[in-house]
Amino acid sequence: MNMALILAGGYGSRTEQDIPKQFMNVYEKPLIIYTLENFQRHPAVDGIVVVCLEGWHEILKAYARQYGITKLKAVTGGGSDGQESTEKGILALKEFCGGDDIVIIHDAIRPFITQEVISDALSVCYQNGCGLSAVRCQETIVKTENGVYGDENIGRQEIMRVQTPQAYRYGKALWAYEEAKKRGIKGEVYINTLMLHLGERVYFSKGTEKNVKITTIDDLEVFKALLNMEKEDWIK
Repeated sequence: MNMALILAGGYGSRTEQDIPKQFMNVYEKPLIIYTLENFQRHPAVDGIVVVCLEGWHEILKAYARQYGITKLKAVTGGGSDGQESTEKGILALKEFCGGDDIVIIHDAIRPFITQEVISDALSVCYQNGCGLSAVRCQETIVKTENGVYGDENIGRQEIMRVQTPQAYRYGKALWAYEEAKKRGIKGEVYINTLMLHLGERVYFSKGTEKNVKITTIDDLEVFKALLNMEKEDWIK
């Protein structure tokens, strides 16, 4: 079984809106629904669990009914930070997953996720135990301690920019959060950084520059532009 775990527990003040960014409307549709629709239509995804901001659970369920997100199996509350929210989602999946099943963890605010990217994360996970959507870094990287000046170059060939989705065997993901508690590890926003902290190797799957994370109004405009380009391609 392949289960999608969608992280929608944050508020996102950088968009300067009155509602959480994952619930902002883009062309009369909530942002999170664009994300859910991509997992809904993927034939290898068996179900969806969402970690959702408190107070928005019933709204999300109503949107899911409205837009035909029939794979939605559960909505659970978030935690005080990214690590705790993901852990709560992993624990909620116990009802649906066995150790060898795959969980595909994805940000609700990455709505332009493609079927190809989901498929490749699953494929790499089947082969290696995990598959992290990632892209090569094209920019020059300078190490800095304070954001004011830098004194060391980091070679681009040594850098991969990791995105979501990230696919893991469920048993391994559950182990990571149990181990984090034992070792007192806190503040790891993403599961990939937690895995690395635990000494695990991670494997990269296909990423794309279009897989934009909506954190600012500028990002929202980029997403709108991508949607318009996609509509134009359909017309052609």
